[in-house]
Amino acid sequence: MAEIIQKDGTWVFDGDALRLTPGRDKNVSLLRKTLGELVVPLGALAGISFEQGRKAGRLRLRLRDGADPLLHATGGRLTEPNDPYQLIVESDRYGVAEYFVDEVREALLLDQVPSTPVTEFLLPGPAVPLSVSAGDGTATFDGERVRLEWNWKTEDAKAAAGIRTLPLTDLAAVEWLPAAGLDNGHLRFVVHHAPTKAPAKYDPHSVELWGFKKDPLMALIAAAVQARLPHPARTAAVDVRKALGTRPETPSLPVAAPVEDGHDALLRRLRELGELHRTGVLTEEEFTMAKQAILKRM
Repeated sequence: MAEIIQKDGTWVFDGDALRLTPGRDKNVSLLRKTLGELVVPLGALAGISFEQGRKAGRLRLRLRDGADPLLHATGGRLTEPNDPYQLIVESDRYGVAEYFVDEVREALLLDQVPSTPVTEFLLPGPAVPLSVSAGDGTATFDGERVRLEWNWKTEDAKAAAGIRTLPLTDLAAVEWLPAAGLDNGHLRFVVHHAPTKAPAKYDPHSVELWGFKKDPLMALIAAAVQARLPHPARTAAVDVRKALGTRPETPSLPVAAPVEDGHDALLRRLRELGELHRTGVLTEEEFTMAKQAILKRM
């Protein structure tokens, strides 16, 4: 077993999983404290690294794409203080951090854990029920439905719609975007057959975020909902089958967003198709037809 204890938190590796516990130091972010302890199975890891600094270093975990609903919901937009997969290491513990990295890397090698994307979430997401008040409203999720309530800062036209209750079965997707500079962020729930381009300020299915202390906590709501929606790899497979005109093997799921144009995007699409085929989501015939279609575009 490998263990490193710091003010920022404690990481423990027992050979099968990593247990990440946030510290109680005042500098530990509210999001990490609210999220609490995380148990990351070895199979969810793509890698680990340690970066030394003059006064402090940083341990970083890299998870396989699609393994964690929090990372998928936030799309790489969590700031470093809010990232639960980073740990600040004091300079006198650099040796311990390097030993920790070696132990995890050796386990990844021995278990032959691939770094490729996965087709199902390997972490459960934040515990529910969960309720967060930030921006112009309060979002509550009990595992089956989302409830949106408004406060005195809500735009009148939006508040007039009243409290919104959205069953999970009505949701096609969830979006979380933090405020950046002069641009406000949002937590948006995309409802089946009801797309909207309205700003979050006016959208009754969105909470507008202005960049205050509790705003990042809305990412936990997004992650908890995302964990209970169809995995993005499955929706991508349905997208492929619909494009090919083949019948899906599973009930109809929300269609993923169209793939962006460009040579790099096509290469990325080929890799995604290869992973879907390798894990059995796509049949040999579906994989061949989709691959040929992409190669023609290239």
